[in-house]
Amino acid sequence: MAEGQRRSTLRDAAAAFTSNWRNRNLRRAQLSFLGAWTAEWAFTVALGIVAYRDGGAVALGLVGLLRMLPSAILAPLLSPIADRGRRERVLVLVSIVRGLATAGAAVVAAVSGPVAVIYVLAVLSTIAATLYRPAHSALLPSLCRTGHELASANVVRGLLDSAATLVGPLLAAVLLQFTGVDVVFAVAAAASFWAAGLLVRLRYDAPPRPPAPKRPNLAREALDGVKAVVSNRDLSLILGLAAAQALTRGALTVLSVVVAIELLGTGEPGVGALMTAVGVGAVLGSLAASLLVGTGRLGVWFAVGVALWGLPFTLVGLAPYEVPALGLLAFVGVGNALIDVAGFTLIARLAPDEVLARVFGVLESLVAVFIGIGAVVTSALIEWFGASTALVAIGLVCPVLALVSLRRLRGMDRSVDVIDDDIELLRRVSMLRTLPLPSIEQLARGLEPVAVPAGAAVFTQGDVGDRYYVIEAGEADVVGDGRVVARLGPGEGFGEIALLRRTRRTATVTANSALALRALGSDRFLPVVLGYTASAQEAAVVVDGQLDRYAPKHPFVDPPS
Repeated sequence: MAEGQRRSTLRDAAAAFTSNWRNRNLRRAQLSFLGAWTAEWAFTVALGIVAYRDGGAVALGLVGLLRMLPSAILAPLLSPIADRGRRERVLVLVSIVRGLATAGAAVVAAVSGPVAVIYVLAVLSTIAATLYRPAHSALLPSLCRTGHELASANVVRGLLDSAATLVGPLLAAVLLQFTGVDVVFAVAAAASFWAAGLLVRLRYDAPPRPPAPKRPNLAREALDGVKAVVSNRDLSLILGLAAAQALTRGALTVLSVVVAIELLGTGEPGVGALMTAVGVGAVLGSLAASLLVGTGRLGVWFAVGVALWGLPFTLVGLAPYEVPALGLLAFVGVGNALIDVAGFTLIARLAPDEVLARVFGVLESLVAVFIGIGAVVTSALIEWFGASTALVAIGLVCPVLALVSLRRLRGMDRSVDVIDDDIELLRRVSMLRTLPLPSIEQLARGLEPVAVPAGAAVFTQGDVGDRYYVIEAGEADVVGDGRVVARLGPGEGFGEIALLRRTRRTATVTANSALALRALGSDRFLPVVLGYTASAQEAAVVVDGQLDRYAPKHPFVDPPS
């Protein structure tokens, strides 16, 4: 049995990658992310060299601050743009703006122009990049059909994120060995344009969203994202734990230097070794995370990932030795991979699709702010209490919060499992099978249980139709003009004719055996089914087929009120 379970887990892991490759839209979206983030890391390396040449470590720090502040302020303010219309168009625009800004930096560097112009272009590129991850995170669910496929997409993106963290700087290092920063900027620009080109040919049925208002108010729309987080305890918890992880991430930027030089005595090269250990752990963790796609316990693994972002720091503080420190910090990278997979998937499952980009914008802002706070707080702790004490104190924050939150995160897993069961039931209905995950999940969250005893009628011919039904267990007879015209079983739906044609019930449906039904009100059913071309067409085919098979002898001419 254990061998069979291992094989099943490995199959799920392999499916996490093959499903993304087979899904043309997902493949293009993921490759676009790889191009965008490789460009970002290569650009960051080249910009750092320009800043260091210009003003040393002080200029390097100030430029980093200039790039971080817009991200913290503008992420929630710009994210409403991605909740209007088609999100891939926002990503195309963002990638083009980043490409143009980076290409401009390449030209300025090539002609030895003013360094200040490169800084301005870097800020512009960062402002555009601020919108990329929220929009991409909000796009992925619309390209997926199931929660498993969405988790798989986040596994693949996490791996690509880790790969870009290694490939971008490595590419920059190779180019700098033979050329200059202008060429690195140019290659980063080309990668951004490539990321845009991949998304131009995306073909999928986007959910209906309201058009941009004539007098847009981004601040007010951004507030809707904040309200969505505050009003949902589960979302608040996920983003709160992400903020704690970001605080520890900010601490890492300080601790990696202090630990290498002061505690381990490995000097400046040791700083690079510690950060490389984190990167290697992130790549290995992304591969390991593919084994978790089918577990259905993303909340628990999210807690593990959060704990791993702090516990290694505490252990290094208690036993500061070089080899164990490298191994322990690799587990920080593993924790990062787990957080990416579980956290982004849970947020996408918990937040309403119409404000999803804004919720991810709030996340980006929190991460940027708490990275800065973590760096400042850690510097103060080292100054007051020493490096070892700071490591232990900072390292305990995430594990303690993860432990306190574990019970609630387990509850999230149970609620997601229930929703997945309802989604699986709805997927058995042909007209609903074509819906993307956010829409069918919206239907699943609106399902109401209905129990009908054997022999009783669910509704009667001539009744006003206000609900659509799917059979969970039992059998039902469709009776028209006194004769049985069809028998329905589990996974089959009924009641759509009256809703779609705006007429009264064309037949009576009675319980042949005790029925367990799941019902959807017309206010939930109609906007979703008619909002997508594929589902609307399939619904029309289903209705026409049923009416061809049976139509009442005396059809109702008065529409229901």
